[in-house]
Amino acid sequence: MLTTLQDKVAIITGAGQGIGQGIAFALAARGAKVVVVGRTLSKCQATCKIIEQRFSTETIPMACDVANHDDLKRVTQDTAQQFKTIDILVNNAVATSIGPLIDQQDDKVIQAFMVGPMATLRLMQLCYPYLKLQGGSIINMASTAAKRWDMANYGVYAAEKDAIRALTRAAASEWGADNIRANNILPHANSPALKNWMKHRPEEAAEFIKGIPLQRVGDCETDIGQFVAMLCSPESSYISGQSIAIDGGQAYMS
Repeated sequence: MLTTLQDKVAIITGAGQGIGQGIAFALAARGAKVVVVGRTLSKCQATCKIIEQRFSTETIPMACDVANHDDLKRVTQDTAQQFKTIDILVNNAVATSIGPLIDQQDDKVIQAFMVGPMATLRLMQLCYPYLKLQGGSIINMASTAAKRWDMANYGVYAAEKDAIRALTRAAASEWGADNIRANNILPHANSPALKNWMKHRPEEAAEFIKGIPLQRVGDCETDIGQFVAMLCSPESSYISGQSIAIDGGQAYMS
């Protein structure tokens, strides 16, 4: 077992299930202490229990509404109080509003941006003082939705994800001198959200799979999580400011 992240401390939002959970497993496998953040405490606790059983590393489950600034402050402060530092931040939580632009409602769009780019910015700001102490890594969640030639019905989702990409690039530029790296990943993974989308849009989902050269959707832990773990590890210490598609070759990242 690799121990390249031994005793590093990672905060992961949306880690009670899906991609966030897969990333939590992969970081723990390399020795990281993991703070599992999510809306539902029981899901966070279940993830922590699995991590402790599989990897024997320390975890903390934390219920949090990432759209609430006070909740984000609490997560950051409690993590620093218990583990003394923060080395890795993974902004994975998401909310969105899918559908035609003409039908978009202000409250749903605002909520999408509060959970997405606004929470990403706030957590980066809150974690910055700790990340710069001995260098750190930020991984933010973008999407290939913004790279599709036909973005119909996904305009809000693409907009919030491209806003996150811009914030990540700025963090890499401004905080590189502090030895803080910031990167985006654009994943396709068999998360509950994607499975639900495929269930309700079977024809679109079939075409989606056909468009992936590797002809499969990635696994949350072995495909997405392990790549993120590598990106946070010393072997990736010269990679920053990048947007990397983990999608079986579907997106053309020009």
